[in-house]
Amino acid sequence: PKIALALLGDKGRIAHTQPRRLAARTVADRIAQEMGTEPGEVVGSRVRFSDRTSKQTRVTLMTDGILLAEISRDRLLRRYDTIIIDEAHERSLTIDFLLGYLAEILPRRRDLRVVITSATIDPQRFADHFTPVVGTPVPVIEVSGRTYPVQVRYRPFGPGHDPAEAERDQMQAIVDAVDELAHEPMGDVLVFLSGEREIRDTAEALREHLPTSTDVLPLYARLSHAEQMRVFAPQGGRRIVLATNVAETSLTVPGIRYVVDAGTARISRYSMRTKVQRLPIEPVSQASADQRKGRCGRVADGICIRLYTEQDYAERPRFTDPEILRTNLAAVILQMAALG
Repeated sequence: PKIALALLGDKGRIAHTQPRRLAARTVADRIAQEMGTEPGEVVGSRVRFSDRTSKQTRVTLMTDGILLAEISRDRLLRRYDTIIIDEAHERSLTIDFLLGYLAEILPRRRDLRVVITSATIDPQRFADHFTPVVGTPVPVIEVSGRTYPVQVRYRPFGPGHDPAEAERDQMQAIVDAVDELAHEPMGDVLVFLSGEREIRDTAEALREHLPTSTDVLPLYARLSHAEQMRVFAPQGGRRIVLATNVAETSLTVPGIRYVVDAGTARISRYSMRTKVQRLPIEPVSQASADQRKGRCGRVADGICIRLYTEQDYAERPRFTDPEILRTNLAAVILQMAALG
């Protein structure tokens, strides 16, 4: 961050987008810490209902929706010298809209620097999108973080896997996986679930089953900011974090050595028959499963327990469908018309 600010000079500003509010706040805190400043000074964040910026702020972490809203007031985004679109692999409607809009304004903003970061998708596709716009090949830079080996164990449940355990459901499978990991070296466990209700029910079951020294922490978007921040506070005993896919790529929970992956997530889809947007629970793609597995290889050798079969994993699609292919585009078309 310090090098980036030096390149920008005295007046340059960086807009750094994140798909989720929690990620925008936590990444801002991390960058501010690394730069030796307080959040809200040189590095700030802006999300819905919260603005932690000041006149001195040079790097603003924000949701991609906040940046999109700014376009209506500043069509060429002249307030910023650099725009970083982070987590672009999520391919939300807003991210795709921004990628298209930036391609439109770059010929008129030759001074604008655009950085696209992606964890799990082919970066060459992003480069090919912008190459005709800027007139020269767009460089692709690979940054490999330090990772440790992760052992994958498959522990499927339900009928068809073990007739003696036909009544074993997902909650019992998670309890069994946590018990299995209790025999491994000390480390926190991250459990991926599809939604808030599953997290609450599983948290209750684990609290009844485990000793009181084990801290069970939920993590999902609707939690209060204070509750979400508990996940990042150091604890004395073992922690079990129950999270939706918000913990898949958007943020890194510290201290995780083990992952239990239920293999599902709520995927937004538009129903042509009922004309409503739905949130069905679906199996995650291979890329998402691999990203979840990588969450436990950050601090030491890890173990990922998948609650489905290896064949099931092999038959899943390589990547998640972009949101633009599974949603109603009426709002997007109206927004495009409003922005000309």
